[in-house]
Order: sequence, then structure tokens, then C-alpha cells
Amino acid sequence: MTTPESGDSGADAEPAADAERHEGEADGSAPVRRAVVLDYLPHGRADDDRPRYEKSPVAYALGEADFRLFELTLSDEADVSIGDRIVVAPAEDREGIERLRTVEYEDLSNGARSELDYVVEDVVEANERRFVDFYNDAQPITLRLHQLNLLPGIGKKLRNNVLDERKRGPFESFGELEERVSGLHRPKEVLVERIIEELKDDDLKYRTFVGRENGN
Repeated sequence: MTTPESGDSGADAEPAADAERHEGEADGSAPVRRAVVLDYLPHGRADDDRPRYEKSPVAYALGEADFRLFELTLSDEADVSIGDRIVVAPAEDREGIERLRTVEYEDLSNGARSELDYVVEDVVEANERRFVDFYNDAQPITLRLHQLNLLPGIGKKLRNNVLDERKRGPFESFGELEERVSGLHRPKEVLVERIIEELKDDDLKYRTFVGRENGN
């Protein structure tokens, strides 16, 4: 499923990642949102049957703020490479992007899919404070299910270990999480695994990171 977006659509008005909130807010302008390029197709999509001269370059990218997946139609002059961080909002700050739309995992190119795990991990590492705060702030979803239980490998006992330890004070880093919570050996990696699962599975009942602002 894809969602067309152009100009000042609703997607352009969504908040940015924590690291980007300083840009634009002081003067009341829209915050800057960025995405990381997963793949670049200089000759357009392979399933586009039009002659090459009629096709524009295409890129796939992952939003840093809410992990939305984008397909970008680019101008011929756009200077884009895999791994680049590019502005996707506000629309007037985009460079070389003629059209932007949200897509699902199944819509990605093979190259974009192969890069996805690495880019998600990079985003989590670059925003460690934001994702450590997930462990600090996670709340119950139902009487029997907690947000922490959505993470791979975290059952009732490990969840309670996290909840008990955070009462003593907030966690400041992934390293501190490992040191203070008995049994929690991969706090960053389990977050990455959950984000990837949310990106790949459209039928998940609960979503904590994908499509949610700042991972909240």
C-alpha cells in the first residue's frame, strides 16, 4: 500500500526526530525531518515499462523520526547516494525531490531491503538517548501486556527486572541498561529487531516505533 504525498501534505507536518527539533522551532517554522537513503535507482523502477528517457531517478529512504518508508522521485540533477541523510520535510526545504510518497516494506527494492537492518541500527545508535528513554518510559498496554513485552526475548521476569531497576533512577545509556538489569544483554539489538518486525509485518496489532512520532 502506498500513500501519495506532495507539497504540504499531512506527512510533511509531522514532528522531527529529537536531534532535529532545534532546527526551525525557535522561529516558529516547521521542524526539519530527515530520511536516510536505502537505495538509489538512477534509471527508475525496474517495473516501470516506460522508455528510459521518460523515467526519473528513484530513491527509497527511511524516516529517522518515525521509521516511515518513502519512495522519492528525483530530478535528473539530484545528487543522491545510499546512506545520505536528506530533508523530506518541510516541502520547501527539499532538494532534488520532485515527488514523495510513503510505501510499505513490500514496495521496497531488493537493494533497499538489504540496507534496512543496517540503517535502522544506525538511527538507533545515533539517537541513543531517545531509545534508552523507551526503557525508562514504557507503559502497560493492557492489564496483562506491557510495552516492554513487545521487545523480542523480554518476558514477564525480565520486564519486571527493568521496571524494578528504573524505580531506582532513569537509565542513561544502553551500557548502563546492561549493567543494571540482570538478564538484559542486548538492549539496543532487541529494539532494532522490534523496529524491523514492525516495518515488515503489516498485521501487527501493536506498533511502538513505526509510524509513531519519536518512538513514543
